[in-house]
Amino acid sequence: MNMHTWLLYLALVLVATATPGPAVLFAMTNATLYGQRKAIFAAFGNISGLLLLGSVAVTGLGVLLSASALAFNLIKYAGAAYLVYLGIRQILHSGLSLNLSQDQSQQREKPARKIYLQALGIALSNPKAIVFLTALFPQFIHVEQPLFPQFLVLMATLMFFSFWALFFYALLACKAKLWLLKPAHMKNFNRVSGGIFIGFGALLATSQR
Repeated sequence: MNMHTWLLYLALVLVATATPGPAVLFAMTNATLYGQRKAIFAAFGNISGLLLLGSVAVTGLGVLLSASALAFNLIKYAGAAYLVYLGIRQILHSGLSLNLSQDQSQQREKPARKIYLQALGIALSNPKAIVFLTALFPQFIHVEQPLFPQFLVLMATLMFFSFWALFFYALLACKAKLWLLKPAHMKNFNRVSGGIFIGFGALLATSQR
C-alpha cells in the first residue's frame, strides 16, 4: 500500500469516524451520566467489535479479488454505491438526540466491564458495519501484494481514529453537550459529512483497479 492510497483511506476514515451513529450516542450517554473516563471503555468495546467485523470482512477477500476481475469490479461499484447511499441518508437524517431526562445525580455507578461489553454488542449487532467494511476494504487493497499486512494497516488506522473520535465526542458531551446536541448544529454536520461520502463514492467508482 502506497502513501497516496493510505492518505485517501485516512480521509474517508476521518469522515466515517466523525459521523454520529449508535457507537457515538452510546459513548456520549455514558460520558454524560458516568463521566468521560467511563467512555474510554465504550470506545475500547467499539474498536474490539470493529476488529472482529473487519476480520470477517477480509476473510477470503484476497483469493476472490485475485481470481476474478469481474468480482473486483462488482464489489468496487457496490461499495461506491453504498457510500453514495450512506451520504444521501446522512444528509436526510434529522440528527441524533441524547436522552438526558433522568437526573444525572441519581444514576448509579456503572461497571466498566458492562460498558465495554455493551459497546462491543452494539458494534457487532450493527449490520451496516460489516457491509461498510466489506465495501471499503477492496477499494484500498492491492491484490498483488500480501493481504495480511495491508489488513493490519487498514484496521489499525480505523481502530485508532475510531477510538479517539468516540473519546472526543464523549468529551464534548461532558463539556458542551447543550451546544453540540442542538438539532440545527447536528443537521449541518450531517449535510457536510453526507456530501463528503457522496464525493468519495463518485471518486471510488471512477478509480482504476
